[in-house]
Amino acid sequence: MVNLIARAMTLTVIFIGWAHMVLKPPPPKICGSIGGPPITSLRVKLSDGRHLAYQEFGVPKEEASYKIIVIHGHSNSKDTHLPVSQELIEDLGIYFLYFDRAGYGESDPYPQRSVKSEAYDIQELADKMHIGHKFYVIGISMGGAALVVPFVNYWWPSFPDNVSREAFQMLPQSDQWTFQVAHYAPWLFYWWMTQKWFPTLSVTNVEMFPPNDIEILKSLSKAPNSGQEKITQQGEYESLHRDIMAGFGKWEFGPTDIRNPFPDNDGSIHIWQGFKDKIIPYMMNRYISHKLPWIHYHELPDEGHLFILKKNKCEYIIRALILS
Repeated sequence: MVNLIARAMTLTVIFIGWAHMVLKPPPPKICGSIGGPPITSLRVKLSDGRHLAYQEFGVPKEEASYKIIVIHGHSNSKDTHLPVSQELIEDLGIYFLYFDRAGYGESDPYPQRSVKSEAYDIQELADKMHIGHKFYVIGISMGGAALVVPFVNYWWPSFPDNVSREAFQMLPQSDQWTFQVAHYAPWLFYWWMTQKWFPTLSVTNVEMFPPNDIEILKSLSKAPNSGQEKITQQGEYESLHRDIMAGFGKWEFGPTDIRNPFPDNDGSIHIWQGFKDKIIPYMMNRYISHKLPWIHYHELPDEGHLFILKKNKCEYIIRALILS
């Protein structure tokens, strides 16, 4: 009996040790720390001690007529610039500020990262960089003012179940599983994203993209981004995984609860959505625009998820944002 108890206890300890090992993500490799990646970008220090890496582009900030902060999407960074011609930049006098979101590239990770913390980071970045009281924001996909194929959460409070359910069921089964784990069991998310038994995200599957997006991907492959290797250099958990957990976690508000931030028409908000986008289903953002008529909603019938990477589409979006 004693031997049986001892064996049971040994197996229990082994199981607990194994579970701890597979569930606990590795520590981040913080830029500038011992053994971590080097700091090669300009950075600002936030009030909580974290750093955000940034990159400026366009006309000098002091001479700019329009200042735009660009928020990159999932699995991207400040090093991916919008395809805007130098002619447009100079004609309109545009200054761009790109930055790495928390945990991406050379910006410090933030374990408490949330939708609110992302917004506060942008606000403090603008203050630290002395952007001024008026600037524009372009949020891309999960970056998200012009919101291009903006991220949606299928558990938003006060969102109709039938709309959320229809959009959610349009996703591949693997994405449904992944987003449910992120929402209901975030403590399990690292294990889920690293296990090999079940598929996780389908975004790398070319079948997820319509023909227009595939052409864009082909053109991008001919001129790869020089900063691509830095995107997850501090750890996939601190960048890609936290992105999904923050986005699909529990929100304290729903988008339809937001009031018009520009009641005096001294600004505008635009949503650009591809009808053929399989990553961000159109019906969620279409519903938001119906509930919030002050949003300028643009639904592109032949486009998917990547249309802002087309020069003509990108410049049209920028003109609509700053000249509307």
